Amino acid sequence: MIVNYTEAGWEIITQRSHGLLAAQICAQWKKSQQPQRWVETLIATAEHDDAHHELEREDLLEETGGPKNFKAIPFEEAYCEKLLNLALGKGRYMALLISRHIHFLYGDDPGAKSYCQELKKREKRWLKEAQTSKEEIARSYQLLEFCDALSLLICQQAVQPEQRAIEISKGRDGKSYQLRAIDQQRLTVSPWPFEMDSFRINFESRLLEQLTFKDTKEFKQAFFSAPVELQEITISRND
Repeated sequence: MIVNYTEAGWEIITQRSHGLLAAQICAQWKKSQQPQRWVETLIATAEHDDAHHELEREDLLEETGGPKNFKAIPFEEAYCEKLLNLALGKGRYMALLISRHIHFLYGDDPGAKSYCQELKKREKRWLKEAQTSKEEIARSYQLLEFCDALSLLICQQAVQPEQRAIEISKGRDGKSYQLRAIDQQRLTVSPWPFEMDSFRINFESRLLEQLTFKDTKEFKQAFFSAPVELQEITISRND
């Protein structure tokens, strides 16, 4: 889960909600630049964090009793396998995209070295079965990673004040894309990579006024009791 500390308490956004936001962004991509296997790319973008079902876990708290942000979760082979199996149930192309995402997340983690090496062997078979190429997967994954990065910047409240730019990621064309706030409810991306000149996106969050919890059970009770807030943002062209 994504955890933001605010003056009013903890803002909590689930990983699945963040994934859905990434898919909303991906769905707006310029049609002429969409990957050949567009639907699979879009669905993989939506589901790239679906194995993160936080409320099924029991290690949701820091030692201080506050909610644990997703960045504090280390590499877990069981999580990666669950994520891959969800993708494999739909198709090898999606599994290849999710596999690329696992390499992106954990490729530099010494604890994941042997797992990632074994994953590369499985990818060779999946490429043949999907009748695709490494280059095609790379192009699709660049889009997934861009949408993931933009969604995370929004969910983590990382957008800079006073219209200062922050880099999102490198897009499918290798360009560096920048994110700026036009005002509190409107963002802009440059260069502009989307089909429409303006579109709306949204995600759900919860605000927990209680700052510390004695155990995960108490945290879950507070989470489920907290009202859901729908946060809506407009992304507009600004050139």
